[in-house]
Amino acid sequence: MLILALNEIDKIVKKVSSLIKSKQDNCIIILRGDLASGKTTFVKHFVKSLGLDDIVNSPTFSLQSIYSEKVFHYDVYNKSLEDFISLGLLEEFEKNGIHFVEWGDERLEELLKSYGFEVLVLNIKKDDDKRQYIINE
Repeated sequence: MLILALNEIDKIVKKVSSLIKSKQDNCIIILRGDLASGKTTFVKHFVKSLGLDDIVNSPTFSLQSIYSEKVFHYDVYNKSLEDFISLGLLEEFEKNGIHFVEWGDERLEELLKSYGFEVLVLNIKKDDDKRQYIINE
């Protein structure tokens, strides 16, 4: 668990990057946290750390954004697991790259693991100008 000021987000980005390297940069990261906890902000900093200059926004209405063909970003806030599957998004995880899923629940996590995907969960809790990050592998 790390508790960081908002301007220290690069520390958790580096930690997650090192965990992903051991998975050959092919991993699904489920981001959990309340509204405005910093899920999309984390993805923005991660994409920037890769040297990419893509504009990162929450894909709430589009469901998926792709950055430089190797970083995939999903937002399932208003979608059930069944909706996610029926939209064909489960097949997207077969593409090589790093997949960030905002609002992914335990059911999605268990389903992905049962299919053999590498899944990492990053829980973010906001506390004024600090964030608590908990990584579950």
